[in-house]
Amino acid sequence: MVRQRRAQWIPVGVIALAVVIDLVTPTDVTSAPLLATAPVAAAPLLSPVGIVAVGVLSMIVHVILAGVDHTFGWHGGVANQLTLAAVTVLAVLINRTLTGQSARTRRARQVAAVAQAAVLPRPPSRLGDLAIAARYIPAEDEAMIGGDLYVVQDTPHGVRVMVGDVRGKGLGAVSAVCADLGAFRYAADEAEDLPRLVDALEWALLREGGRRGGQEEDEGFTTALIAEFAAGLDTVRIVNRGHPPPLLLDARGGAAVLGPSREAPPLGMGDLGTWRAPVDTFAFPPGSTLLCYTDGVTEARDENGVFYDAAVRMPRLLRHRSLVGDPPAPAQILQLLIDDVGRHTGGRVQDDQALLALHRPTEATGPVPRPPRV
Repeated sequence: MVRQRRAQWIPVGVIALAVVIDLVTPTDVTSAPLLATAPVAAAPLLSPVGIVAVGVLSMIVHVILAGVDHTFGWHGGVANQLTLAAVTVLAVLINRTLTGQSARTRRARQVAAVAQAAVLPRPPSRLGDLAIAARYIPAEDEAMIGGDLYVVQDTPHGVRVMVGDVRGKGLGAVSAVCADLGAFRYAADEAEDLPRLVDALEWALLREGGRRGGQEEDEGFTTALIAEFAAGLDTVRIVNRGHPPPLLLDARGGAAVLGPSREAPPLGMGDLGTWRAPVDTFAFPPGSTLLCYTDGVTEARDENGVFYDAAVRMPRLLRHRSLVGDPPAPAQILQLLIDDVGRHTGGRVQDDQALLALHRPTEATGPVPRPPRV
């Protein structure tokens, strides 16, 4: 906002520059062409009234400068005045065009936000003892709906979770997201274990790719992290299909990367071969938070091209937070992560970010063990 207010002074600065140039140059040199750029500079910055005011000010300054140089005549005076008036009218028309385009862009973003909320509703804040927070951060330069997703569901087999990233953008990606979410919501209740759940997701994505045809049939895929919490929340079982591994944050602010014991390709690549991704089981002690995110976080780069490393930066943020206040809730953890990624990238959101935090409350005091693979 402050930067925008400063930018509104640019047309006045152009006029001031024209005055200086006219005063320090010979009388046969006119600054009228520079004065004519002032209303144009005002077109994207000011209202129509402000643009007209800048144009009138330019015309008045030109008259004064031409009078001082005794050069105001038909060629050096009236013609330039007509030019300044015409440019001012043109700047107002440009402003109206830009305003209309901006309004259409805002409406498109609003529609996209509503559609995103309908396709990807926020999960409940609590399922049993499990506290949940989710955030979706779209890329700044992307008006289309993204392909990142998250879903949390209470099932007869425990709380099951999926975080994923569909290849592509726009309506094609939304179609694949809907297929993934629909398949998950059905299979999460029916599948007896995670391998069967993953098979159902694989089949749904392959079927959706066949319907879309073309390149999407051959190259459409979804990186996915599927997790299942045991009934007592003592452990979490994870299947990773080409997705950034989650972090397990302990009650002391430490972080452990829960990487897969064996790499597996994304979902939707079954035509290239058959993979059986391992189900890795990790301890989930009281006070732990499972932090999941898409590659909009892991591939966020600073001005030197250095990727963001949540495993290094999050413990620092959490330790600092513990010194200045209470331990952060899941929603606050996500906000810490979002703010820190923004600082790392200089405020540029380079890709969509889907973030999910799942927290098991502390039940008892005492030493908190590191999360070994079970």
